Amino acid sequence: MSEGVRVRVLCAAHGDPLAAAELAAVLGERQRAGLEPLPADLVGAVPGLLRSRRPEVRSLAPATRRLLLIAAADQHPYATRAYQRAVAAARLDTGPLDDAEAAGLARTTSAGVVFRDPWTRIAAYETASAVDRRETHRLLARVLRGEGEAPRRSWHRAAAALGPSRRLAADLRASAHEARAGGEHALACGLLERAAALTPDPRERPRLLARAAADAWRSGDGDRARRLAAHGDVDGMSGVLALRAENATEAFDALLAAVERGAGAGKGTLGAPDAAGAPGASGASSALGASGGPSAASALGAPGALSASDGPCDPCGQSGCVVAGTPPVVGAAGARGVRPGVLDTAVHGARPRVLDTAAHGVRPGVRDTAGHGACPGVADPVAHGARPAVRDTAGHGACPGVAETAAHGARPAVPDAAPHRACPGAASHGVRPAVPDAAAHLVARATEAAIYTGDLRRCREATVIAARLGIAVPGTLGGLAAAFEGRYEDARDLLRAAAGHRGPGGDPTSLIHSSIAALLLGDHTRAASSAVRAAASARALGEPATVPQAMEFRAYAEFWTGRPRSAGAATLEALRQAYATGQDNGACHLQAALAMFAAVTGDEELCRTRAGLARAHALEHGLGLPAALALWALAFLDLGTGRYAAAASRLRALAGFGPGHGHRAVRHLAIPHYVEAAVRTGDTRVARRAHADYDRWARVVRSADDLALSARCRALLATGPEAADHYRTALDLHAGGTRDFERARTELLFGGALRRLRRRTEARDRLHSALEAFEYFGAPHCAAEARAELRALGVTVRSSAGSPGMAGLLTAQQLTVARMAAEGATNREIAARLVLSPRTIDHHLRGVFTRLGIRSRIELVRLLTPEA
Repeated sequence: MSEGVRVRVLCAAHGDPLAAAELAAVLGERQRAGLEPLPADLVGAVPGLLRSRRPEVRSLAPATRRLLLIAAADQHPYATRAYQRAVAAARLDTGPLDDAEAAGLARTTSAGVVFRDPWTRIAAYETASAVDRRETHRLLARVLRGEGEAPRRSWHRAAAALGPSRRLAADLRASAHEARAGGEHALACGLLERAAALTPDPRERPRLLARAAADAWRSGDGDRARRLAAHGDVDGMSGVLALRAENATEAFDALLAAVERGAGAGKGTLGAPDAAGAPGASGASSALGASGGPSAASALGAPGALSASDGPCDPCGQSGCVVAGTPPVVGAAGARGVRPGVLDTAVHGARPRVLDTAAHGVRPGVRDTAGHGACPGVADPVAHGARPAVRDTAGHGACPGVAETAAHGARPAVPDAAPHRACPGAASHGVRPAVPDAAAHLVARATEAAIYTGDLRRCREATVIAARLGIAVPGTLGGLAAAFEGRYEDARDLLRAAAGHRGPGGDPTSLIHSSIAALLLGDHTRAASSAVRAAASARALGEPATVPQAMEFRAYAEFWTGRPRSAGAATLEALRQAYATGQDNGACHLQAALAMFAAVTGDEELCRTRAGLARAHALEHGLGLPAALALWALAFLDLGTGRYAAAASRLRALAGFGPGHGHRAVRHLAIPHYVEAAVRTGDTRVARRAHADYDRWARVVRSADDLALSARCRALLATGPEAADHYRTALDLHAGGTRDFERARTELLFGGALRRLRRRTEARDRLHSALEAFEYFGAPHCAAEARAELRALGVTVRSSAGSPGMAGLLTAQQLTVARMAAEGATNREIAARLVLSPRTIDHHLRGVFTRLGIRSRIELVRLLTPEA
């Protein structure tokens, strides 16, 4: 079973190891390998989980079982917090719950009923009759009348439905829109799935399931997204799933094909309305990580707003309804000379007029500035799931809340570059239709696919296609394409623009691209800031699937800027999230980053384990970036342990010189260390050529760290006093940079060069400074090298490796495992916390016992007690 499947199985089993083992036993071979999603019906797949719970629930009195049924329906699958109101509305006595508490099945608190475990709650629901379940859902729907409770009310109404209903399906679509606007993507997915089951129109089902797949993905349920995407055809979704969990090369091809299909058709999913007719949030764009707030594509430079759909309006069925397309501009003053906030009524060919309040259900005096007023029921705030007081930035009061920016993914007053369907004569105005925002999202994801594969030729291909279709590409894409072609000045300018463009409203996609661009420019502080903001924004928008991706790029930035411990802890947490959300490719990247950390901290065993996991997955899925990063980790491990020939051999491929060679993100790591390894082996011919190209990039970008590392390479390739001058230049440049670890390595190399030049006093000072830094970083191999240089000077140095303490006998990973074991954690629990296999933990513990000369965990506890 793959590591990702193991984590997801444990999550699906609510963290119950016994339930997880039962579920794992019924998985097919492809499911165990992660090639197919997990079963949709957990209860049906593993009925043994409930075998002991059902009799316990059935033994209770009917009154007690009814109360437990209400509590179970109120809590799962979406918590509605309406139990107390439902009990009061049904005038039920809560006294019978004492029997459930006496049986140890549930207990009553001020917040409601707390079940003993998830399986008891499931048993309380599924042992009830279908009639009782439907009646319970109707009861909950009746009491859910508060503000913001429309989506949950719709859910319970649908759960009580006996058959297809066009009206109920429309209500579910509208409620899904409101849930999405509030960042509740899991609820939106459930509502759309139920809408697909209840709609009488079979042609509507694939579209609803496609949108449900997008919401499932954004909610972090990758298995559910993959199952739904198989039923609903949505352009771009297959590419997104492939990018994060399948083959990255195929993902790139699928994403660009979706861009071309969408732009060529001028309609369909790329320009389709979202679940309640909201513009710019089609299944494709939702899946692409567009935030519920400002459009990520707009933030990345996509022109204009979305075109309207050619399909009918979801709420009213009217073809070309403005609700189903892009809202008209509120005061496009720059384009039409109108005061901000005033609609250009000439575009619509109708004077603003007062709505028919009886038909639209809005306050008298609200203007239908779109001028079409023929959308009965559109303004019903209950049907749309919107607050009546929300300002319609489209200017057509017929639908309060329809243009709410958080709900539609579009900023207020963004110029409408294309006429929308509400304007039958729009073509006569001579306005060129805009390229849909979703197309820009797809191009942004294609950029990420090119970065992960490492094939920068594909960046050029994407740039050409985007230019042909009139799509403004992300700066990261243009910058990488320019770098591939050797146009370093152009690449610098494009990447700087992308790094500085943080995205309105903190759009996660824009912030991730900002982080990538900043990393390529050597600006690690900005890269870390953008990545942290992207993760925070994704959490705020209810998009956990985006968080691990942001953390992938934060790992580099925080590690090299002197925060290795926090970077390692944050990366380990992101690894758990990546596996849990079905993003095995992202987990591969994070495993490679953790291998890099282990290499620097000197944990050879852990480095090889994580690098092996990362390379195996990366080579199978076309992921050049994590494969290269894992190889760099192994090379750095060789360099730190004196295996210079092996290090040079590994690094030579990574440090490929000239445009179009190597993976640019990893070249920044590889070339300085390759030059060092090559100098130590005496073969500098290729190293000099690699350094020449690296130096050219550093001079164009003017990154203090890159310039410092280039000067260090020059010092290594020089001889005699000239080398010392280059080292001093490098240290002066490091003072303006952020890569503290590399500064310490420069001091180490400088100290060794000064010793050979017989400048003992200065050499001692440099080496002591380097040693102190390495001890802070927890880099024992580098620290040992600094001590060796100091001993060669005749300086007596205390060796922490020889200390009698536990830290001097165990590796960092062994010490972590030992402490967890001493605290009472089982091997499986330790494995889950460290995202390693139980077999690996067992191996670590055997090593701990051998090194410490003990035979049991009891002895381990005794040894660790004095250090506690």
